[in-house]
Amino acid sequence: MNLNSRTLALLVSLAVALVLTAFLALASYFSSRGLMAALVLVFICCFLLIYFSYEALVFREIKNVYSSLEKIKKQEYRKAEGRSMFTADPLRKIKDDIFLIAERKQQEIDELRHLQVMRREFLADVSHELKTPIFAAQGFIHTLLDGAMDDPNVRDKFLQKAANSLDGLDTLVQDLISISQFEKGVVRMEKQDFDAVQLVQEVFEQLEQKANSSQTKLHLVDVNPGEKVMLHADPNRIRQVFINLVDNAIKYGHTGGNIWVSFTEGRKRYTITVKDDGPGIAQEHINRIFERFYRIDKSRSRDKGGSGLGLAISKHIVEAHRSFIAVKSELDKGTMLRFKLLKAKVS
Repeated sequence: MNLNSRTLALLVSLAVALVLTAFLALASYFSSRGLMAALVLVFICCFLLIYFSYEALVFREIKNVYSSLEKIKKQEYRKAEGRSMFTADPLRKIKDDIFLIAERKQQEIDELRHLQVMRREFLADVSHELKTPIFAAQGFIHTLLDGAMDDPNVRDKFLQKAANSLDGLDTLVQDLISISQFEKGVVRMEKQDFDAVQLVQEVFEQLEQKANSSQTKLHLVDVNPGEKVMLHADPNRIRQVFINLVDNAIKYGHTGGNIWVSFTEGRKRYTITVKDDGPGIAQEHINRIFERFYRIDKSRSRDKGGSGLGLAISKHIVEAHRSFIAVKSELDKGTMLRFKLLKAKVS
């Protein structure tokens, strides 16, 4: 039985009225001792009714609130939702509000803990990534200062290696700046109409030497000779996306593998696909490949070079164009990344 305060008040008033009416109706028949006994009886009845109402409406609900608080302290949220026998709206609402606030605060705490873990991992990764090129350049330069500078062949070789290490360091710093700017939302996309086919061909030419070193073939498919795919986006940023995706496919693909780039026309957008026949990505890693510095095989990936931020930057660029990168991959069957961009505006 569920009773609210109004219903219980009506029942208590009715009970008191019945007792008093019966007492007054029979008062003329009572002796002085009978009147005293009747008075004591009415007093006991009224006391029990009032005590029951307070116990049911106030104290029992307060006990439930305290019980819920104890369970909330132990993070037993589901158990804290138990129903009481009576419906006391203000106290029930207080209890429910306390539960909701506690649950939200716990979610915030869990999120903060997760962010703290990510911050620690990020600092550790940044420290490691910065340390590698700095120590390398430092080692080459100190070797030269210790006397190797007198040998022209050794000098030129070590200076070139130091320069390469510093170039890698500069790339890493620039990528970190880009990530920071994207996350702050201060990067503006300079959108314009451009030919995506020409842009992809330029990216292929830029990465041709790297692809040849691993005997990887680059293919632009489903595009006829002389055909244009006109998009409305930031061409420089989209070029960066293509470079990152194709470069990743070259680095982690099989020797003698293939990479295909294709465009599928839709009503308002083109679907752009970058596909390879490489080793693929296990399902437990797919949701994390766009995290900063995340590497599936850290021991092998660091040997491949790169800042480890390419996919994270690509994700931010595509999202800034109000799209997202979808990933489909199977082990030993390759990986496919797909995103959509607006068609060029018709003039």
